[in-house]
Formats: sequence, C-alpha cells, structure tokens
Amino acid sequence: MERREARLETIRNLARHKLRNGLTIGGIVIGILALTTMGAMAEKTNRLLEGGIAFFQDHITVSDARAGAFGGGLLQLAKVDEVARVEGVAAAFPVVTTGAKHDSGGFSFGPPPFVSGTRAGYDRYTSSKLTFAHGRGLAPGARGEVVLGADFARELGAKVGDDISLPVPPKEPREGVESLSFRVVGILDKTLTVPDNAAFVSFEDAQQLLLVRLPAAIRPSIDTSMLTGSINVFGKPGVDLDGLARRITKEVPGVKATPPSELVAQFQAASVIFSAITTGSALLALIIGGLSVINTMSMAVIERFREIGLKKALGAKTGHIVREFLFEAALIGGIGGAIGLILGWTLTTAINASTATQNFELFLVTPRLVVLAVAFSVGLGAIAGLIPAIRAARLDPVTALRYE
Repeated sequence: MERREARLETIRNLARHKLRNGLTIGGIVIGILALTTMGAMAEKTNRLLEGGIAFFQDHITVSDARAGAFGGGLLQLAKVDEVARVEGVAAAFPVVTTGAKHDSGGFSFGPPPFVSGTRAGYDRYTSSKLTFAHGRGLAPGARGEVVLGADFARELGAKVGDDISLPVPPKEPREGVESLSFRVVGILDKTLTVPDNAAFVSFEDAQQLLLVRLPAAIRPSIDTSMLTGSINVFGKPGVDLDGLARRITKEVPGVKATPPSELVAQFQAASVIFSAITTGSALLALIIGGLSVINTMSMAVIERFREIGLKKALGAKTGHIVREFLFEAALIGGIGGAIGLILGWTLTTAINASTATQNFELFLVTPRLVVLAVAFSVGLGAIAGLIPAIRAARLDPVTALRYE
C-alpha cells in the first residue's frame, strides 16, 4: 500500500510542473524518435546485408575474368563443365540474371526487380531455402512458368494462375521491344531481402529473356542458348571454398572465381557502418534526454527540500528516497520513450507506405529495436536521475526543514 501511495505521489509531482516536465519528456521524445527512425533504417539495411551473407557464403561465384566480383559479362556455357571438373567441386550451376522490366521505372529506393534462372537441382545444394506463400516451385523441364517474390507479385498484382509478361512491357509501346508470356505457379513468402523483388524462371527461359533484352538488330547474330551470366559452384563436404575458388581461377582460363569470404567481408563491413547509425542515434538520445532529465530532477530536489526533510524526520529511509526519485525519473523516461517510439513507428510506417510505389520498404521496426528503444528510454531516465536521487537521500533533515 505504501509503495502504491508513493507511486501515486510521484505522478502527482509530475502533474505539478506540467511545462517543465513536458519539455523534459519532449527532449526524450526527440532522442527516441531519432533512435527509432535511424535504427529502423539500419535494421532494414542489415536485414538485406544478412540475406546477402547467407546467400554468398555457401558457394563460389564464377564470372567472366573481365567482370567485377558480383558478375557482369557473359560466359560460354561450356565453362560450366570445365569448372565442374575441377577437383573439389560438387556441383556447378549456370545462372542467368536480367532485368524484369523494359523501363527502369525512374528513381527507386531499392534494387530493381530482376529475373533469374538456373538449372534444376540447385535447391539441393544451397542453404538459402525459400518457402511459398502460395503455389509451388518450377516443374522440372517446364517452360513458361515463373515463381514471383512477394514484393514483385504485389507490384504486378499477380496471383497464382495469372499470366504475366517478362520483361514487363514499357508503358509506351516501342518498336523492337519484346516480352515473353509466363504463367505464375508460385509466390514466395516475404523474406525482407532481395528475393522479394525477384522472378524465378527455368534456365532456358532466362536465356531467352536475355536474348529479348538485346537490341533487335543484333539478336539474330547471338545464340544465347550457348551463354550464361555466371556460374555458382558448390564444394564437396570439407572443402575450403576460398581455396577452391583460387584453384578454379588458376585452372579454368577466362574466368574469375570470387572467394566467398571476400563477398561476405564486404557485406559485413557495410553492416558495421549501418550498425553505427543505431549507435549514433542512441548517443543522440543520451545527450538530449539525459541532460533534460538531470536538469528536471535536480530542480525537483531543490523544490522539495522541506518535503524530503519532513519524510526523513518521520523515519523515511535513504533507500525510500532514492527509489522515489529514481521511479520519477524512470517514469519521465518511459513516457518520453513511449511517445517517441509511437511517433517513430508511425513515421516509418507512413514512409514505407509512400515508397511502396517503388516496391521497396526503407524502414524495418523489429522487436529488437522496440525493446531497445523502451529499455533505453527507461534506463536513461533512471541513470540520469541517479545523481539527484542520491543528493536528495543524503539531505540532512534539520537543514532541509529550515530551507526556504
């Protein structure tokens, strides 16, 4: 009962100085709003980077020796068999990836939709397993089927059984621009990573899409059925993939095999940068909110000297006084944190809704971020109120009662 009365008294104390406490809470709101929005951006980016790490760490990417680490250029399909014969290779799969739209669609916050195709059996080797919200995967040997990522399916308004054209035709018809018709057989669960914006077709269909993306004048002179964009290589159990990549580059002329550790390191370095965004936001909240709480609680101690002295004269223990002021400071932090979190969540949701037309979500509010924001705001209030609370508890009751 005493504890309940003390908490009610704390709430009444907050109500006595609405303006001052409101400004203090406002400072915490600003800090937690920054933490929530910047943290949500970092969480979204890190989720994308984690997806990249999960995808690249279990295989070797082989591309044209003149291309970059992430592919580019074209390889002769015969290179797949050459790579497969290298000692330590368990399987080698040709991969063709091309744009899913004839028009770029202007500015986009995320990677543009793409079409990717490889040979059957790839799922048996990769650790990146995709699940289906609707429908099924591609039937072995089937042509004209497509599996859509969650975001791309939403953008197209497509569902299982619909027919779509890939690459998506331009808004204004143009001479020489062609598309192929596909039947949607599956839609993937949302992953919050790159596959959400993908369309998966058979390898032969991907080769044909590669052809229709070329200028009409040069199509007759190029046989894309003999080409692949890159090769994904899986090693045998126990084989060091980095060493295997170096062996492939050495033994197969005209190709460059990128060690998985190099690609993973690039993603991890980027992840560190975006994690620093969250840390910086937390420091901003600490500076703005912490100073506000310390000032408010120090003023509260000065204004309540006589009250504190009377309580101590009546037998209140030091711990009681400390807990009372810490609870008041933590309550201020909690209120500011809750408001800041709600505003940040609302803001990020609104921005995500506006960027949905570009088929991309810029923010991701995760349970981890929510817990961090709430715990940080309450902890910030309590820690910032610790010094004023100790000061209040150490007051000499006789001196405090004489204070005017």
